Amino acid sequence: MFHEDGKANVYGVGLGCDFPAELVRGLLHTYRDKPPEALARVQLFVNTRRMARRVQELFAQEGALLLPQISLISDLSQAPQIAIPKAVSPLRRRLELSQLIKQLLDAQPDLASRSSLFDLADSLAELLDEMQGESVTPEQIVSLDVTDQSGHWERALEFIKIVERFFGDSGEPPDAEARQRLAVDLITQGWKQSPPENPIILAGSTGSRGTTFKLMQAVAALPRGAVILPGFDFTMPESVWSGLDDALSAEDHPQYRFYKFLNSLNLSPTDVSHWGEPTPASIARNALVSLALRPAPVTDQWMDEGPNLTDIAGACAGLTLVEAPSSRAEVGAIALRLREAAETGQKVALISPDRVLTRQVTATLAQWDIEPDDSAGSPLGLAPPGRFLRQVAALFGSTLTSEALLSLLKHPITNTGGDDRGPHLLFTRELELDLRRNGPPYPTPESLRKWAIGQDSEDAKQWVEWICSTICPHSEAGISTVSQHLDRHVQTAIAIAQGPNGQGAGALWDKAAGEKALKAVNELEEESGFGGDLSPRDYGDLFKAVLNRHDVRDPIRPHPNIMIWGTMEARVQGADLVILAGLNEGVWPEAPKPDPWLNRQMRQKAGLLLPERRIGLAAHDFQQAVCGPEVWITRSIRNSESQTVPSRWLNRVTNLLEGLPNTGGTEALDGMRARGEAYLSQFERFERPEKRIEPAKRPSPRPPVPARPRGLSVTRIKTLIRDPYAIYAQYVLKLKPLDPLKHEADAPLRGTILHEIFEKAVETIPIDQMTEAALMEIAGKTLEESVPWPAAQRLWYAKFSRNAEWFVTSEKQRQARGTPTWFEKMGKLGLNGLDFMLSGRADRIDLTETGNAIIYDYKTTPPSPAVERLFDKQLLLEAAMVENGGFEGIGAAKVQEATYIGVGAKPGERSAELTDTTTKEVWDEFHELIGAYFSPQQGYTSRRATSVITHYGDYDHLARYGEWEESDEPVGEDLT
Repeated sequence: MFHEDGKANVYGVGLGCDFPAELVRGLLHTYRDKPPEALARVQLFVNTRRMARRVQELFAQEGALLLPQISLISDLSQAPQIAIPKAVSPLRRRLELSQLIKQLLDAQPDLASRSSLFDLADSLAELLDEMQGESVTPEQIVSLDVTDQSGHWERALEFIKIVERFFGDSGEPPDAEARQRLAVDLITQGWKQSPPENPIILAGSTGSRGTTFKLMQAVAALPRGAVILPGFDFTMPESVWSGLDDALSAEDHPQYRFYKFLNSLNLSPTDVSHWGEPTPASIARNALVSLALRPAPVTDQWMDEGPNLTDIAGACAGLTLVEAPSSRAEVGAIALRLREAAETGQKVALISPDRVLTRQVTATLAQWDIEPDDSAGSPLGLAPPGRFLRQVAALFGSTLTSEALLSLLKHPITNTGGDDRGPHLLFTRELELDLRRNGPPYPTPESLRKWAIGQDSEDAKQWVEWICSTICPHSEAGISTVSQHLDRHVQTAIAIAQGPNGQGAGALWDKAAGEKALKAVNELEEESGFGGDLSPRDYGDLFKAVLNRHDVRDPIRPHPNIMIWGTMEARVQGADLVILAGLNEGVWPEAPKPDPWLNRQMRQKAGLLLPERRIGLAAHDFQQAVCGPEVWITRSIRNSESQTVPSRWLNRVTNLLEGLPNTGGTEALDGMRARGEAYLSQFERFERPEKRIEPAKRPSPRPPVPARPRGLSVTRIKTLIRDPYAIYAQYVLKLKPLDPLKHEADAPLRGTILHEIFEKAVETIPIDQMTEAALMEIAGKTLEESVPWPAAQRLWYAKFSRNAEWFVTSEKQRQARGTPTWFEKMGKLGLNGLDFMLSGRADRIDLTETGNAIIYDYKTTPPSPAVERLFDKQLLLEAAMVENGGFEGIGAAKVQEATYIGVGAKPGERSAELTDTTTKEVWDEFHELIGAYFSPQQGYTSRRATSVITHYGDYDHLARYGEWEESDEPVGEDLT
């Protein structure tokens, strides 16, 4: 096991092997003839806790024996003999950095936006960790020779100088990465002076980080030390290994880290011995994948070495390629294969860095009651307690909106401390309906109490008082310390979760997600003293960042054989079938994140890691996984946005196979695709309904005549002409559209406000005192009272001011023709021979000196003459009602004029077409229209004559519009 000639002891486990299983098998073989305590003296270092558990499980399967001492590489810094100050938590370091960045931005506001404070702190913390791990000091970065002294580099230096205080003998306690580096330095120095007598084995690490790389060098150089490399490519020729000497061009190769490690020990790849006697799943596939992944400069070797590959059919026999037409099809095919594995007892692992895809697979499996064991879990911020705490944090320093109030009241954790959750949900529903119909968009304690009085219930009043005391009083919160923010935040969250009559904290801290949330809160509480003073918004961003550092897993419910792994977990696990999903460029490998501090050349000169390091690690993970016994490779040809590009590694494998038609490459690739196509076809059949569902016909329901409406307003006649089905749904089925919860300053509201301003001005300002100033004063007061959006107030006020002069001038002309007499005048008029009443509200009716009436209607955009003649007959019908005595107090007055007053962007007047048609003709046509709907054979056709095809009505979904087109003939249906 250990070389006697002093050469470094480096072993490798080949591609396609279960590394932990081979590690345990090799140790047992090495110590099979030695005393039991010999194995117990072995110090085994592994890089993840999950791998440590797997190794322990494998040893346990061998029966009773003394185990080696299994430790994590990260545990080195916790050894009792290491006299280094305790490492500070990552959260504390980020809080300290955020305060330093805040001070810098206060002094130089032009360096960056304050909204990016915590993003900058996270990014700078990552750079600090990397500098500590790679032993790079700030002085090395500052001294870089940057010939192009751009403004960006100058700004970056201002931030990089911040981390100087955390290096050297500054007195600052180290972070975890710095402490690990110091510990490794102390241990390796001690080993040089006094090498340990017990065997030390470091297994499973690729040496991608500087501290671990240094430890691997020290262990390999020990007389009784050994390093065991995972996924070592024993088939790659020496000429290819020697070409990996340039990091800028080779770091994205899967074996680059091993070359760098061996080169540092003056070893060649041939000096790496096989660990034990592993049997790869497919030697032929290992050679195929190794050739496909050669560095880009030497891919011409495909033509020389490709024809010499043997057993290509056998190499691809265990491979399945799923090239799905869409992301949904990819997810469906994977889910069907996982379901099949669950039924047959096969152990399957889905591996993908695409968390959206894995969540979609989980959701698809839920229809069969299969819950996979997801190693990553789900983000705490998306779990119920995380969402609840984020919603509570958003209350502070913000005006309470109806949307925020109701989303918090509906949360499943709210009011769970007692037994009155049912009445709570009932009151929430009633309050929501009232807020939708009547507002206000920003509820206040006064408006909530007014609603409670209308409920005539003591329980409702008590419930509202609980809301007023827990949810409402936080808009005035200002700058405070993190500790003060957190205390208010947690106390408020507990009070809301507890409910008005509950106890404790309700369901806030329950189950695994609640326990994680409490842990996150306690972590922030412990480090809150380093956070300084923050605004409520900054505190909310900080709390969200703290939640995002935690994940939630359910360790009990998942299926034992269906697993979802990240690439890190896949390195240390074994499965019968591995599914590599999302093999598209930008997903696997992920595109390198933009570096706000240093470019690639500067990173190389400073000794930092290149962006290609992550790509190289991902390539190594792919090479290890794809060489397993049975492997699925899946991708979607299109995502939700555009055509996708295959992953570079998949592209290389398929291109190599397509270039080997004479040795079976194309046939093997066709077989891979055929196996995948079988599952895609199966999913397509699964999605297809058992019997064809005919699309709905264009509806034209014919309800019984007694059930039809007996009255409409003049504003609904246009709807009756254009979309009769909407009248049927509203007045026969009694369905009313639900008002939006989030009220907005939209065009209908603007028209209503303009109408109100003009009406107030005409009513209250004598015509001889009508001035622009007087009009604008009324406009300002009305906007302040009726528009709760400051931005909309200012914008509408400015727009109105441009029309003020026109309105004053035109109003003097209008009042010269008649005297304003009635405003918002209600009227109604029945139809002779029909049990039907037409109602209407005239915006304004003026009387002339001769007793004639002039009707005015305020419109943001008046209808054109053609539209008025065929569809929009509101003003014409109002004129007919006036002449037929439909307005009490006016009598049957002659209508001298009916005019639209346009109050939109282009103000103006347009008279209704009373010259081309008389009010008698209008009324006779209306009588004929209503009479037709008193016939049992007349149906209420959907979208009979909409203004534009793209218009979407409130009841189109009920009519199942989209399954039919407007050119389809309506199909009548007699209803009872």
